[in-house]
Amino acid sequence: QDYTWEDHGFSLINRLYPDVGQLLDEKFQVVYNLTYHTIAMHCGVDTSMLRRAIWNYVHCVFGIRYDDYDYGEVNQLLERNLKIYIKTVACYPEKTTKQIYTQFWRHFKHSEKVHINLLLLEARMQAALLYALRAVTRYMT
Repeated sequence: QDYTWEDHGFSLINRLYPDVGQLLDEKFQVVYNLTYHTIAMHCGVDTSMLRRAIWNYVHCVFGIRYDDYDYGEVNQLLERNLKIYIKTVACYPEKTTKQIYTQFWRHFKHSEKVHINLLLLEARMQAALLYALRAVTRYMT
């Protein structure tokens, strides 16, 4: 909560490596905003709450929590099997199996499951960058 990508990480990485912050931010935004506006067989769906819940759950798994987010949404929107999958892929990728992949969202398209993977891996990368950049900030001050 006291060290965010938007407020701290982006500007520090741009100071250390000009233009890299912008490239990373664009990469995060593209994945975060990616949507077909569908969920399973339903079209015209606003998936922004689901995408935000996945992103924030990944950050939460790594100990990053935001005061302005209602984590009750995570429990409402992410079923238990999806949480298990997210945590396994984010924390123990070597333990990821086809079985846990098929256990969540059984009626969803593979492209939707791939999008879940993109979201969780980019959120994981951002979380790792936040920890590293915070350490650099502390070292510099």
